Amino acid sequence: MSQNAKETASHPSAPASGPGESPAPAPPPHALRARIRSLAPSMTRSVQAVADAVAADPAACSRLTVSALAERTGTSEATVVRTARLLGYPGYRDLRLALAALAAQQESGAAPAVTVDIAVDDPLADVVAKLAHEEAQTLTDTAAALDLTQLAAAVTALATARRIDIYGIGASALVGQDLAQKLLRIGLLAHAHSDPHLAVTGAVQLRPGDVAVAITHSGTTGDVIEPLRVAFERGATTLALTGRPNSPVTQCADLVLATSAARETQLRPAAMSSRTSQLLVVDCLFVGVAQQTYETAAPALAASYEALAHRHNGKPGAARSSPAGD
Repeated sequence: MSQNAKETASHPSAPASGPGESPAPAPPPHALRARIRSLAPSMTRSVQAVADAVAADPAACSRLTVSALAERTGTSEATVVRTARLLGYPGYRDLRLALAALAAQQESGAAPAVTVDIAVDDPLADVVAKLAHEEAQTLTDTAAALDLTQLAAAVTALATARRIDIYGIGASALVGQDLAQKLLRIGLLAHAHSDPHLAVTGAVQLRPGDVAVAITHSGTTGDVIEPLRVAFERGATTLALTGRPNSPVTQCADLVLATSAARETQLRPAAMSSRTSQLLVVDCLFVGVAQQTYETAAPALAASYEALAHRHNGKPGAARSSPAGD
């Protein structure tokens, strides 16, 4: 985004796209309720009414025509179709098939799903294998979709920044802390903020040449968007890591790095599963920055290893040959 665009940008108060645009991949039937919960904050009231109805009684809704479901929920046929697309289905017919499958699963008494592929009675060995496969697929999807032009620009901005502020709430705050400590260890001035008041207070002090990073899977977290908007208005370079590239956070981001739309379930919501793809992007940023700043990064990293060495062997002041960071 150009500087002129920065000067005229408005407050990011609404999503860049409507509820029916850029739908995520359709969830398996048993993950439908989890998908509805994860998308609820971005739903309009009418779409929420349809989503709540199909989640509450999938068997009954699977037998309704689009007009009948619209009448039942006090909405319109267009809203019903829009809800189906938001949930990841090409049309209402596909949503009805998923509802029928979910109803059949419930009636059969099959073991409920803990994740997309894992049932509550699966052996622990199967749980490990399935989770490992799912994590690997998330990493593959993230790497394949990563915009390398945006990534290169983000690396350069971080490598040359006077100061770096990072914003995240909940699980995304942990990812922000990981990025901050990595950058600190190679000599960059980086702060991770999980307190929204301190985040805004810090953002006010930013200026051109600084970088602000927002980490939010949903892209709708107000406590992350607000400091990024302030940093944007102050002229800092702003970067958003999000699983939804058309979300409100991108309206005040110069650069956007999309993470994989992780598969969500009741016991493994987006806040958990999205962290895998976020950490991959963080590592890509860190390694890229370390490459660009190698002459200063290598001595800084060595110094941090030496300073922390005694904490790894229990002997204060005694260094070891190759201390590892935690």
